[in-house]
Amino acid sequence: MSKSKATMRDIASAADVSVTAVWMVIHNRPGISPQTAEKVWSAINELNYKPRKSNGSAKLETVGLLIEQSSIPAISDVFYGDVIRGVQSEAENLNMRVVLSVFDRNKRGFDFNGLIHDVSGVVVANDGDLPAQAVLQLEALDMPVVLVESYIADRNLPCVLGDNFMAGYQITRHILKLGHRDIAILKGPSKYSSLVDRLRGCMAAMAEEHLLFPPEWMPEPLSGHPVKGYVQMREILASDHRPTAVIAISDKTAIGAMEAIREAGLHIPGDIAIGSIDNTGESQFTRPPLTTVHIPKYEIGMLAMQKLNRIIVGENTISFKSVVYSELIVRNSCGATERSR
Repeated sequence: MSKSKATMRDIASAADVSVTAVWMVIHNRPGISPQTAEKVWSAINELNYKPRKSNGSAKLETVGLLIEQSSIPAISDVFYGDVIRGVQSEAENLNMRVVLSVFDRNKRGFDFNGLIHDVSGVVVANDGDLPAQAVLQLEALDMPVVLVESYIADRNLPCVLGDNFMAGYQITRHILKLGHRDIAILKGPSKYSSLVDRLRGCMAAMAEEHLLFPPEWMPEPLSGHPVKGYVQMREILASDHRPTAVIAISDKTAIGAMEAIREAGLHIPGDIAIGSIDNTGESQFTRPPLTTVHIPKYEIGMLAMQKLNRIIVGENTISFKSVVYSELIVRNSCGATERSR
């Protein structure tokens, strides 16, 4: 082996430690014993490895966060704000900085080459307006990539997801257990794989009871509208008969729907129960507080950053889909307390 071509993986092998341990020693991170550090530096000297640190480390210490234009301002978004904060927090722990890049589908020629020259890896948040081809272009340029709340069905790319299918299943089972059978659902845009998986979970729970959502109670979301749930709920309430319960695909959708229900002079949960998915900060302050399924958004961001770092430092890891568990949060909007009495 030529000493001039030694890699971080070679150092790890020579010192009999993980690549992550080598990276931590080079970057003076805590948690490494003096004995391990001595072995690593001995291997570095023996193999004449030149760590890319300090002056030459701008690429090593910077990662990109690629997000679609429609999620901006992303940091204040009810869902992605927490994901971004998780990415940022873990990046700081790893002595890295995060550069936000925005993909605008209405503009041609996104500069992927410019992006990869500035960063050592990219977290891609969501799909939606970010087409699979954009992600595959990053992969073709040998850029380490981790997907958040999205995946490409026929490609084994590393990704971190909430358990969206189970979240849809959980909220639907909860409403069914309360005795509801006339149930409507407020879908999300089909371009988001996470929302499609939630819908599939809802439908699976209904199918177990040999039930279907009536087509007139499954209104399509209005593209580009800021309060889709409000518009969808108005459409349902205009039908010949109304449901006793509504499942919203997200808290943001549910909050809009609750406004439409109150505007129609109806009461929640007395006239219509409602449940949703996300457990955003706003959900506990609605009137009444919203029953929802918790998706651990901050933790998803942290895990994505950890996974990206392992790829960047050259640790041998197979690509796998990490799914973070969801949890049903029962509040008053479904009337669980009243019905149980």
